[in-house]
Amino acid sequence: QAQLVESGGGLVQAGDSLRLSCISSVGTFSNYAMAWFRQAPGNEREHVASISVSGANTYYADSVKGRFTISRDNTKNMVYLQMNSLQPEDTAVYYCAARPVAGSKDESQYKYWGQGTQVTVSS
Repeated sequence: QAQLVESGGGLVQAGDSLRLSCISSVGTFSNYAMAWFRQAPGNEREHVASISVSGANTYYADSVKGRFTISRDNTKNMVYLQMNSLQPEDTAVYYCAARPVAGSKDESQYKYWGQGTQVTVSS
């Protein structure tokens, strides 16, 4: 069964760091662009970061540029989101998503989703 499983969320203070991980069993991992989205209470789900199949190209939401880094390890079927200088407005459920070949900021383009991991940042 194809699935994505996130881990690494938690409760941290403003200014702290967290690294989210997502392991994939969706087909041949290196054929899928990967992305992280997040959804805060009362808000729509939004794109955070995405990475191309090779890892050579990355894209970030303006709100996280310079603080978050997406990376992948195609030998381990893993994608990561390193989050530094976390702020209370980063509090959300973070989702890993996979899409064949090309990445996108549009969540409707992603077929595979994880169950999400909660990140809570206290001030």
